[in-house]
Amino acid sequence: MAGGAPLKALARTDARDWLVEADEPIVGLQMRNGGEMPGAIVTPALLELVRKARAYRFKVARAIEARDEGDRVTAWVEVVPDEDGEGCRVAMSDWLVETAGDPGPQAERDRQVAMARQLAELTARLGPKQELLSADSDCPELQGVVATMRAGVGKPWIDFVTLDGTQHHQPVHWRLLDGARLKLAGSSRTWRAALVPQGREPVGNSGFELLLCAEQPMPDSDERVIPEAHPPRQRGPGIGLEIAPVLRQPVSRIIANAETIRTQMAGPLADEYATYAADIASAGEHLLALIDDLTTLEMVEDEEFSPAPDKIDLADLARRAAGILGVRARERGIVVDAPKDGESAPAIGEFRRVLQVLLNLLGNAIRYSPEGSSVWLRVEHDGARARVIVADQGEGLDQAQQERVFGKFERLGRSGDGGSGLGLYISRRLAEAMQGSLTVESARGHGARFILELPADSGANE
Repeated sequence: MAGGAPLKALARTDARDWLVEADEPIVGLQMRNGGEMPGAIVTPALLELVRKARAYRFKVARAIEARDEGDRVTAWVEVVPDEDGEGCRVAMSDWLVETAGDPGPQAERDRQVAMARQLAELTARLGPKQELLSADSDCPELQGVVATMRAGVGKPWIDFVTLDGTQHHQPVHWRLLDGARLKLAGSSRTWRAALVPQGREPVGNSGFELLLCAEQPMPDSDERVIPEAHPPRQRGPGIGLEIAPVLRQPVSRIIANAETIRTQMAGPLADEYATYAADIASAGEHLLALIDDLTTLEMVEDEEFSPAPDKIDLADLARRAAGILGVRARERGIVVDAPKDGESAPAIGEFRRVLQVLLNLLGNAIRYSPEGSSVWLRVEHDGARARVIVADQGEGLDQAQQERVFGKFERLGRSGDGGSGLGLYISRRLAEAMQGSLTVESARGHGARFILELPADSGANE
């Protein structure tokens, strides 16, 4: 962790979204990343928050991630626009640095958290006891909930939601609430919570970031498109959408107890037992990911499953996927070449499902490409179809492997990589449910090109 960093660092920006004043460590981050003082903000996540706050003239607050000379930096950022709309006041706290040699969180957890940040419609800051410190949302449907939360600062956040089931009683370990399904007053949609600890050991000592993501799109949105009819799907065997939450609870409790042992919060113990506890926690995380995969599998095989297509931009989603998995790629020295700003490929598809497919394709490309290679994301649109291509420089697939790669539980003989063999199968089913397709072009020794094709948005340029 960075030593000597202030509890809260302040900065100011102007109408150009330039950083004009800043405390350490903000100014140091700006300079080390090639920026100037005063000068344009060079940290993408910070620039995005500043632009959003100034454009919409309301306060935004959430955790950001940045790179600092190879290290990973995370911090809680609050951006408040000036009354005249010409600039913003920035406050950063909970500054945390993970050096390249530090053991970071598991790659799958990183991916899940990054995706939740992309999809979250309500974000909140919680204290060490999960007490509410702040809440923000730009979703009109949630303004009543946000107002109630802000009026009740200091209370447990679960006082403001209705959790699925009645088994939760305070105090509740954060692990049991991470991934919990819930309802919000004034919203007909079902939501899922993601809790992200904001400090090092002991876990949660510095509070949490709360991300609430809807499991359905906003009803009656102007961007909604009525999906075309598609052939019914046969429902396959699964663990059941009702059983999954029941499984998650004991597994989450196992992980929570293992982490308590690993961090020796209940008392000192021999190093080998702490290592055993870490193995238990890691296995539990893998089991939770498998439960999620099996739940998604049952959903896409349900004959009643129907995505809720929106007007989307495949180039924008490709850039988002590259941003989410950028840290993982850099750790392996892999360059991800995403569509440039200004490139566009309007299409029809469900935002979160298309992002899920792209994260799977890009994650596979990074995982199975040699260190120091490149991965490309390209978009095309031709008449009634739009497509995004994920190409890598890996070993490639021969014809027999190409015919098997989209099979259920198919791993092409790989073992020990932590995968379930469901990612590509689910991705193809999602693509087909959105009236699209997912195909592969490859040759052994010459990499692979996975092509996601969707209906083009013919009215985008009207």
